[in-house]
Order: sequence, then C-alpha cells, then structure tokens
Amino acid sequence: MRVIAGSAKSIRLKTPVGLSTRPTTDRIKETLFNMISPYLCDCCFLDLFSGSGAIGIEALSRGARSAVFVEQNANAISCIYENLKNTRLETWAKVIKGDVFHALRMLEGKYVFDCIFMDPPYNMEYEKKVLRALADSSCIHSDTIIIIEASLETDFSYLDEIGYEIIKQKTYKTNVHIFVSYKGVG
Repeated sequence: MRVIAGSAKSIRLKTPVGLSTRPTTDRIKETLFNMISPYLCDCCFLDLFSGSGAIGIEALSRGARSAVFVEQNANAISCIYENLKNTRLETWAKVIKGDVFHALRMLEGKYVFDCIFMDPPYNMEYEKKVLRALADSSCIHSDTIIIIEASLETDFSYLDEIGYEIIKQKTYKTNVHIFVSYKGVG
C-alpha cells in the first residue's frame, strides 16, 4: 500500500498486522480520491476507524489543511504514527487513540470538519450510530461531505429519517462508498 498522489506520492505505508483492520486497496483509494478531490484543498479532514491512517494521509498529501485520525487499536495507532512520520505529514495531523464516540464528544467545539471518512467494522451498524452522533454535532457544517465505506449488505434506508441525503454512491465488488451530507430533519 502506498500514497497515490500529492506531496507524499509513492511513499509506502505500513499496515497493522492481523485481521483487525481491512486496508483500502490502492485501486479503490485512487477511485475514492478522484471523486473527492474537489473537496480536499485546504479542508479539515476526519478519518474515523483509521486503521493504518492511509485515507487521512492521502487527504493530507493531496492538500487537506489538517487531519484528525481516530483509532482504538494500539497496533494500528503505531502504524498511523509511523506512516505520518515517513510521509512527513505529522505536523498537520492529530491522532486520537480511543473509541470513536468518545472522540467525537471530545472534538465538539474544537474542530469543524469539511470532509469525514469512516470505515467501521462491517455489519455492526456503527455507521448509523456515528451519523446520529454527527447530526447533533458542531463538528459538521451544511457542506460537510461524509463518506462511509461499508459492506454491500449494509442498509442505508434510514438516512432520510435522520436528516441525511445521498450525494453519490460507488459500488465495488465487495463494498460500497456512500457519500452523504446532513440536511436536517423535517
């Protein structure tokens, strides 16, 4: 796995050992970043369930002003720090070790994110819980783009009832990226 483009282009990234994370392949990452490149310049990026940090690092490499990484696995946290150091992007990064929901409460009033990416464990409804938490949060604004990586089986029929609308969707062989924005309820 490597950084695809930008200031850290071609630098190899370390990935956590074991099966607790699913690194996004270079091909899927390239497709994702081709779709979100208009939103990256000078944005504040949030990478939830960060794993190796590859998505947030790619955002920084491509021009994001800052990135916050949230991960609770200690092995993955070590990878994020090592990858940030190797890409020389640590100055623009904040790494939070811990539960995503605790981190979101901690970030309240301190950050407003322009782009949020989450790749939670599949089929456990974490994405729904995160979206509910973000709906009442000062961490997003009306133009915040939220990207969810999920399994093909994930049900997103609830989005409208909690105030989100789908902007776009990209389906791959084994997973999907859903792009949403918060429009409010009612």
